[in-house]
Amino acid sequence: MNTQPTTQASPLARLFASRQHLAGPILRLTLAVVMFPHGAQKLLGWFGGYGFQGTLGFLTESIGLPWILACGIILLEFFGPLLLLIGLGTRLVALGMAGLMVGAITTVHAPFGFFMNWSGAQAGEGFEYHLLVIGIGLALATLGSGKFALDRKLAARDPQ
Repeated sequence: MNTQPTTQASPLARLFASRQHLAGPILRLTLAVVMFPHGAQKLLGWFGGYGFQGTLGFLTESIGLPWILACGIILLEFFGPLLLLIGLGTRLVALGMAGLMVGAITTVHAPFGFFMNWSGAQAGEGFEYHLLVIGIGLALATLGSGKFALDRKLAARDPQ
């Protein structure tokens, strides 16, 4: 006998739905803690960063990105971790972070190889860190936000 409801959840409810697992908050917290300082460097100039104007100039002039994409990167890296902490829009933010890291690898880090520049011997940083962010982002996009997340409340409130 089929005990499943006959109506399907709306796309919005499916986007925000998540099971009550602890993997989500662990992954969300990890990604937020790792990414927030980078976003604060880019937007506010904290932690030795260049701030919004300096980062925008670098991304548009040195990397050659369109200004709208450069602004999106800065905002994603700053506000994305804050959204992850509260579990709001987790799947979208996580996919954005994964995409951001794919872009960082292809535009900047691939020529420097796999390893980070721990010894200062190479000209730039490798992409091992970026692969970790991609993995965490894809895991969150697949699993959802888990326990202690606003996403779950939004999914529950969707009237379909």
